[in-house]
Amino acid sequence: MDDALEALAGSLRERLVDDAGDAAAGDDPAARIGALVEREAGVLDAATRDALAARVAERAVGLGPLEPLLRDPTVDELFVCGVSPVWVERGGRLVQTDVRFGSEPELRHAIERILAPLGRRADEAEPLCDARLPDGSRVNVVLPPLALDGPLLTIRRFRPRGFAPADLLAHGTLSPPLLDFLGRAVAARCTLLICGGTGSGKTTTLGALAAFVDPAERVVTIEDAAELRLALPHVVRLEARPPNLEGRGEVTIRRLVRNALRMRPDRLIVGEVRGPEALDLLVALSTGHSGSLCTIHAGSAAEALRRLETLALMADIGLPLAAVRDQIADAVDLVVRQDRGADGVRRIVEVAQVVRVAGGPAVRELFTIRTGRPSWRAPLDDTLAGRLAAAGEAPARAVASSAADGPGSSTVIGSRSSSGVASGSSPGDGSGSSPAVRSGSSAAAGSVSSSLAGAGSAAAGEAVSSSSAGAGSAAAGEAVSSAVPAVGSSPVASAAPASPPDNTAPASGAAAKSAFLPPRPER
Repeated sequence: MDDALEALAGSLRERLVDDAGDAAAGDDPAARIGALVEREAGVLDAATRDALAARVAERAVGLGPLEPLLRDPTVDELFVCGVSPVWVERGGRLVQTDVRFGSEPELRHAIERILAPLGRRADEAEPLCDARLPDGSRVNVVLPPLALDGPLLTIRRFRPRGFAPADLLAHGTLSPPLLDFLGRAVAARCTLLICGGTGSGKTTTLGALAAFVDPAERVVTIEDAAELRLALPHVVRLEARPPNLEGRGEVTIRRLVRNALRMRPDRLIVGEVRGPEALDLLVALSTGHSGSLCTIHAGSAAEALRRLETLALMADIGLPLAAVRDQIADAVDLVVRQDRGADGVRRIVEVAQVVRVAGGPAVRELFTIRTGRPSWRAPLDDTLAGRLAAAGEAPARAVASSAADGPGSSTVIGSRSSSGVASGSSPGDGSGSSPAVRSGSSAAAGSVSSSLAGAGSAAAGEAVSSSSAGAGSAAAGEAVSSAVPAVGSSPVASAAPASPPDNTAPASGAAAKSAFLPPRPER
């Protein structure tokens, strides 16, 4: 029955196309389809006629057999390769479906229905094209002769509402301590560079971390294809434009970055740095526009800086390499690396501080996941910790707000964190304190909030007591690979400063640096 209905729907769609120039048929597609179905298939029952009309509409004004997949909220991405079965991504995993196009001309008609309203075209002369659907989903098209097995169509779907910080927790992207750390970094106007591979969730994480931006700030977003959905009151969205059919009218991201500096932005958010606009971005970040968020394709934090350096040199203005490296060291504060695991979960697996060395910028890991467990290290100096401590309670308020407004808020505390630690404790009283997270047989030997408290006082020249005692005599930069921070706290969690010992001089050196570390677990 379904096959017969599909064949009939295809035949009626061809009839509808043939009658497109008939003025007597009217301009309303729905009315024309309904009249055609009543005339050609009136012997069918009402339910079957409605189903037939829906299938004809999908082929005439929609994307044909892809429409059911586009209505499925669990589908994140669709992959069409000619008339072969369509593949989709669900939950980070690729799944083959039974959906396919009946013929190559039918697939080409669907591609034309995507591109025509945008004034774009894909043909043998220009077989590559990028576009987006009305809901913001990103589309990529490759036609023969470049595509050997028929037209290729890739659709990456996006939520009408972007991810909130609570959604990152619920999906296991990161743990509450790491979210608190990154939230404070954004609130303190640290510049974050988010790196990772294709499909690792960089843009989604960027949009969620933007929730920690001060609502009073003016934010300008610049993207090649508009994807970001920021829940901020003052957002100006800019999108690059490809050249038209005559090869003119192109507006690059580099031009948009330059123009954005004339729009009095408090922060610049670049969806992806992929060309010579990197140099203009570095200039902007080094001249008073700190606190920006950007993404870049790279496999590690160190590789992200090298790639940023290479892209800046593509500007081809003869700038010395040493000058580019100096600007990178001044402009970027933190590099966040995100990865998609074999289980399909997208996790933040590395956070590194950008430091200046003799040869230019370098990275120093502050957080990483080794053998499935989180590892924290102290910042190299007190400047970063002081900025994070001054961020106040803004990150906690943003997370609480997103958990209250967004769907699935009741599962945030008990969700699986990015480090694989099960946090099944109940929410605290809003003060940021909660039971320690247990990992295996080890438990955190105290709240990490005291670590930052000690760090803040150490930066002010005061002694550190309980924090340094919890970390033992760890030297600056020593990793605490088995320390698991408490839920709702991080190395920068806000708490009352630890009281210095009565007979202890102001802490310095290794003792002060150890204040940034989470306490060691009990054996």
